[in-house]
Amino acid sequence: MFEFDDLNCGDCLNTRELAMLYEIALAMSNLVDIAASLEKALYILESKLHLKNCTVHTINDDSLLVVYACIGLNKFQRESSVYKIGEGVTGFAAESKEPVVIENIHNNMMFLNKTGSRDKNSISYIAVPMLLNQKLVGVLGANTTKITPNDFNSIVRVLTVISSIFAQAVESHNIILKEKEKLKELKLYYKMEWDSKVHNFGDIIGESSKMKAVYNIVERIAQSNVTVLIRGETGTGKELVAAAIHKRSNRKDEPFVKLNCAAIADTLIESELFGHERGAFTDAKEMRKGRFELADGGTLFLDEIGDISASAQVKLLRVLQEREFERVGGNKTIKVNVRLIAATNRNLENMVEKGLFREDLYYRLNVIPIDLPPLRERGDDIALLVNFFLKKSMNNHKKKVIITDEAMDILCQYSWPGNVRELENTVERIVLMGSEYGISADEMLLLLPAFNQKLMCQRRIFSSENEV
Repeated sequence: MFEFDDLNCGDCLNTRELAMLYEIALAMSNLVDIAASLEKALYILESKLHLKNCTVHTINDDSLLVVYACIGLNKFQRESSVYKIGEGVTGFAAESKEPVVIENIHNNMMFLNKTGSRDKNSISYIAVPMLLNQKLVGVLGANTTKITPNDFNSIVRVLTVISSIFAQAVESHNIILKEKEKLKELKLYYKMEWDSKVHNFGDIIGESSKMKAVYNIVERIAQSNVTVLIRGETGTGKELVAAAIHKRSNRKDEPFVKLNCAAIADTLIESELFGHERGAFTDAKEMRKGRFELADGGTLFLDEIGDISASAQVKLLRVLQEREFERVGGNKTIKVNVRLIAATNRNLENMVEKGLFREDLYYRLNVIPIDLPPLRERGDDIALLVNFFLKKSMNNHKKKVIITDEAMDILCQYSWPGNVRELENTVERIVLMGSEYGISADEMLLLLPAFNQKLMCQRRIFSSENEV
């Protein structure tokens, strides 16, 4: 192993530098505990170049340079050594993205000495920015001493190479942490979705001409990033169409995050969408990411978009325009790459005329409209859906039920005001209450209370007219 014992050996300087860089590279090979790896590398740097107070500053979420790893600083000194970009030598190196050398730290105003570690043995201070593809990751700083080789150019050159190694390691570690955090949050989100029994992502059932027109639009726009507005009555399958678009898009391997705006109180809708910082309101005990951050890189589906508050409409418009926002109670701008799919069963045009919905937001959302037909206009699709849900429900309840042709005719004649959702619930009731020997027309009427009441009402009207 090469050593720095002979400091006058100018001919072997490059060889000794390579030996030191090799040791540091080995020390940085462990990314599990990056702080410990950095401190091990700093020990090597100090011993080989006879430097002092070697410190690695990185940028935190508030754009401040804080101590990430160091040698020779206690807890108080670490906490005190915080710099704004442009503040002091460390901040100036970060701002300029160039190495900065202070040859005499005892009479230079730029050396702020926040740690109080300056002593008679320290002579100069060198701060080198840690860059990765010109992106600032942090700053590597160190004091020279009386026994440090008196060659600033060589030291700066070596520190620049080492800072690049550190930048790569820190950035890789941060990416791994972010991915782990994202997976943890998505796992929690999908667990919540599963626990609340939200509709699955199954393909849409239907072969009517109106549904084929919907399929055609989905296939045409799925690969783009265009905003989509799905319109239709409650229970027509707007969420399934949104899921179908996502599954056929380039974002299919990224998150598909959902939010029913009508189910969230006006006071909480902004927190659900954009997240909140700790202490933003009474119950905000910790920082929480919103649906936009969870959906970063993927698709966000906002159901019942017509129910969001006026203030949320303003923030939503900004996200669509600028692709950035701030969490509730925070001032840090967060950029996201999200495809938005919105849905509503309300008449947004009337809401715009009445001043209940922003006109500029309406046009931002209504880039590609998809109108879903109600179930009563889908013809033979009713029988297809009945058979689909019948098979599913029989498997769930381990029971066999037969629907006769006469009973199926009654189901096809029903107007289904609750659309597919009502049909699914009705089929489950049929399976639970029906007979495996076949459900007759009269039995089906008993299982359709709303249809039965409508017939009873029609009979009373007809009877009254005859009496007159």
